[in-house]
Amino acid sequence: MLSLPDWRTLADTDDEQWPLLAAVLRVAADEDPQLDVAACQAQLQGHAEALATEVASITSLPLKMAAINRHLFQEQGYGPAEDYYAADNNHLQRVLAQRRGNPIALAIVQIEVANRLGLPVHGISFPGHFLTALDLGDDAILAMDPYHGGHPLGLEQIEALAAQHLGGQVPEAELLVRLLMPTPVRGIVLRLLRNLQRSWGMAGHWDKVARCADRQLLLAPENTEARRDRGLAYLQLGHTAAARRDLERYLRQEPEASDSHKINELLRNVPISSGRLH
Repeated sequence: MLSLPDWRTLADTDDEQWPLLAAVLRVAADEDPQLDVAACQAQLQGHAEALATEVASITSLPLKMAAINRHLFQEQGYGPAEDYYAADNNHLQRVLAQRRGNPIALAIVQIEVANRLGLPVHGISFPGHFLTALDLGDDAILAMDPYHGGHPLGLEQIEALAAQHLGGQVPEAELLVRLLMPTPVRGIVLRLLRNLQRSWGMAGHWDKVARCADRQLLLAPENTEARRDRGLAYLQLGHTAAARRDLERYLRQEPEASDSHKINELLRNVPISSGRLH
């Protein structure tokens, strides 16, 4: 059975050695320590086995990918969650059970199944909307949108999607190439944690917001936004000494941040030392 590494082990692991499924299930285990790792693994393997004969009979990589997408998003019914910001959309075991998730969770399912079948599919941490891509060789990729049935994306669609999150400006070719670069597993997990943190914040679960930010800082210690967010969560929880430490450090690291005035105002009302963490 797949074993889940602890957070410190993950943090210390070289990026190219990160195991996607184990890392994603480690995120889920924070909320559900008794999650059935073997069942998740078996479900993904079952999808791959159901496709193995058909995929092996196809020579074209894009057509192999089309068969995988048809199986997952049409026959198996994976698709968008009704409540986009629900925390469950980030927990892979729930996504596998409910066949519903957000873009990054659906991408993880697609990547895992495709990789099991020998297809080089990776994630792309695109602005605003997580994408995937099939490596076609010779620096060519087939970009896909797992949130919309694994639909292949042409250049104009990719440019339009980027423009929605770049002030309406279509990115120049050099920037677009950077935006479409493969995202390492560490980056995928960091984005998953940010999504989960947002969900918990919207629900007012500040202890879980702090936990998500704490995980991000373990994986990326210089992540100033995570440090700010953890400090703000601590403030909501009444851990004022810890909140002050995080927020003051954030201001030292980001003195010109757009929210620096707001953070300074908050700090003026935070006691110098009280509300200790236990």
